[in-house]
Formats: sequence, C-alpha cells, structure tokens
Amino acid sequence: MLGRWLLLCAGLALALGCRADTAVLRRADDSAGRCTYTFTVASPVEAACPDGGGEPELRAELAALAARLSRLEGRERGAGGSGPRGGQAGGAREPQPGVPAGRLEDAYSEVLRAKARLEEEKGRLERENEELGRRLESSAQEIARLRASRCPPGGGGPGRDTLRAPGKAPRWDPQPLAYQELQSERTEIPASRLLEEAALGRPGSEDLGTATGCGELVWVGEPVVFGRADSIAGKYGVWMKDPEPVPPFTRETTWRVDTVGTEVRQLFQYEAAEQLAQGYPTKVHILPRPLESTGAVVYRGGLFFQPRRSRAVARYDLRGETVTAEREIPGAGYHGQYPYSWGGYTDIDLAVDETGLWVIYSTEKARGAIVLSKLDPETLEIRRTWETKIRKRGVANSFVICGTLYTVSSYSAPNATVNFAYDTATGTSRALSIPFENRFRYLSMVDYNPAERQLFAWDSFNMVTYPIRLSQA
Repeated sequence: MLGRWLLLCAGLALALGCRADTAVLRRADDSAGRCTYTFTVASPVEAACPDGGGEPELRAELAALAARLSRLEGRERGAGGSGPRGGQAGGAREPQPGVPAGRLEDAYSEVLRAKARLEEEKGRLERENEELGRRLESSAQEIARLRASRCPPGGGGPGRDTLRAPGKAPRWDPQPLAYQELQSERTEIPASRLLEEAALGRPGSEDLGTATGCGELVWVGEPVVFGRADSIAGKYGVWMKDPEPVPPFTRETTWRVDTVGTEVRQLFQYEAAEQLAQGYPTKVHILPRPLESTGAVVYRGGLFFQPRRSRAVARYDLRGETVTAEREIPGAGYHGQYPYSWGGYTDIDLAVDETGLWVIYSTEKARGAIVLSKLDPETLEIRRTWETKIRKRGVANSFVICGTLYTVSSYSAPNATVNFAYDTATGTSRALSIPFENRFRYLSMVDYNPAERQLFAWDSFNMVTYPIRLSQA
C-alpha cells in the first residue's frame, strides 16, 4: 500500500511538471475527523512550478486524485490492513478504529477456554459410556448365570422333598426383603406363560380335591366399595361370604368383624351385601372366645378363627353358636412373632379356595418363611403341609386360589402388585407382577371367594371386592 501511495505522489509531481529536489508528505485529521494528506515539493526556481490556480484542468485532476486517495484509505481501514497510518517519525502506527485489540484477544481466549471445557466434558461422557457398557455386560452375564442355575422341571429339588415329606423340609436361609423385591422386578412373568397351564392336571393335584374351572391368576381389577365402617373399631377388619353355605344361610349372607380392640367378640350377620352397606345387621353373634387378627373365614356353616394369644385355630358353628373344634398349629408363631408387613398380629391367616380350607403361618423352623397347611374343616386336623421360601414379613397379605398361594407386595402403596405365587401341586414358587390397587392405602385383609371368583378385602375402614381373571383350564 505504501509503494502504491508513493507512485501516486510521483505521478502527481510529474503531472505538475515539478522537478523536485525534496518532497515532504504530511498526514493529519481535519476538524471533521477525516484523514488529510499534504504533499509539498520544494523547487529551486519559483517560476518553474506554476501556481496552478489559473489551470482548471490541474485543479480537477488534483481533486480526483485526492478523492481516490480517500477511497483507498477507507478500504484500508475497513480491511484492517497495514497501510501508512503514522505521520510520526519512524512511521509509528495509530490505534485502529472499531473493536479494541484487547477485547478481541479476550474473546479469543474465552473461545479457547470453552473449547477446552467441551473437550473435557466429551472425555467424561466417553468414560461414563464405557463404564455403563461394562456394567451392562456384567448384568447380562449375571442374568445368564441365574437362569442356568435354576432347577430343571421335574428334577429333584427342595420343592419335591417338601412334597414327599413335610417333616423333612430343607432349612432355608431367609433373604432380605430388598432381595425379594429385586427378584420380583427382574423376573416378571408374561401373560403368555400364565396361560400355559391350569391348576388341575398337574402332578400332585389329585391330593387337592376336585376344582372345576381352576386356573392361574392373570389379572386383578379395580376395587369396588360395598360398605364402610363408621367407628374407629372398623379401621381394620374382616368381611366374607360362605362359598358353601348350609341352611338357613345362603351365599348372599354376609359376615363382618371389626378387629380393633383387645376383646374382639362381635360377629355381625347381614342377609345381603346391600344390608351391610346400610349398616344394619340382622344379628350379632357374641363369640365365646375373643379372636385375634383379620385372618378369619366363613366356610360350610362355620366361622374359623384364631383365638386371642394362642397358636390354635377354632371352628365356631354359626347355627349352634358354639365352638365345635379347636386345634393348635404345631410350632406356629402368634401374637406378633411372624405377622404380615402391616402388623396387626396377623401371624395365623385362614383361607378358602376351590379345594378346601387352608391356614397360612410361619414357624421358628421355617425362619419366618410362609408355611401353608391344608386343614380338615370338621376336625381341623392338618392333612398336608408345604414350606415356601416367601418371607412372611416381606409381604402385605396372601390368599389361595386353586391350590396356589398368592402374596400382595404392599399394604399401603397405591400401585402394589401380586408379587409371588407358590404352587402346592409342584412345590415351586415364582415371582409375579400383577397390578393390585390399594385405593385407601391400608390393606389389612384379603381373602378369595371361590363361589364368586372375587377377592374380598378390607382397606382402611372400607369393605371392597376385586374382580379377578384366571387362565382357562
């Protein structure tokens, strides 16, 4: 740029016809802030350099050259070039107009720092991705190992030993609740597997009696409220119908016990569930002995219950209004030793299904695992016993359908599940994940009615039923 500018000045000098011995170039800012240039040529002879004031063509050419020089300077500033900027000695540079150099350097440094941070974050994410890949591979290997370690069907396992001789049931090291919940989440049973078999027709089912239309539980519907207790005594309770009634009672006769209190003796009788909803009992039975917990059931004209502070089971005849049978359950825990997770002294729980009368409990020998026994409904003699690997304190409640024990995961979680099943025909258990709604957040009783194919439950003052669906036999 400097060379171009000097050539322009030389051309100007030649156009003026000046034979210059010396030339001086000066640059300065005018009052408007524009850059102006002054070019002076010394001449030894004044007449040799005409004034030019009387030569219009020279003035026009000089003005054109000055305009061209201004345009060149403007381009130089806009392009940020390095043309002549200083009128000081030594050609010193003047500050460039626009963005200061310091700010540009700061912005560039910030961009470099941001780039470094992004590179660091990229490295961290790559390391996390590698770690997740290793964990996924390890989990897949663990699942494969667990699947390979399962007992093959029909093989000799603990369940078979239990079926052959209840007295020789293997000892079981109870697992913590968190482990059971993990197994339930990991081993979710699809509906297709639940539909494969029916309860009847399996090995060993001949010992459970005849039950037409049995199958496995595949679905539990939303609860339907039939009535509500009107006092604090009804926060927990049990209500039921007799699936095999004897005259004068019918399948519509409904029974209820409010179980809050130390001397629970009142058994309310209603002609139908509608009467229960209205709260007017037909009759109130006063039991000769107070009962404990919410584990009572009505079956074949009798109320089966656990007398308070005992490991016994008693039968109260509803027509004669007397206790006709009573028998201890050997080794059964009672009064808070092995209750369900919600408490309530639910150590001994009675149940009815298509095959008869059951009792659900635990013993010191079983180390808190659920033990299931089949009872004679007349004498209460134990016909057969199965020891499961389901921790009783780890579940909220349980019931029996077609010879299979089912457990509920939580008594208070709104979206609980039916989480375990133990099949007495095969002596095996499995994890399930069938949705179960705790609408009122305190489930204290669940029983199955085989005549109505419904679950009866007591959920924080409310008496409700759940429709269910079984797999087809």
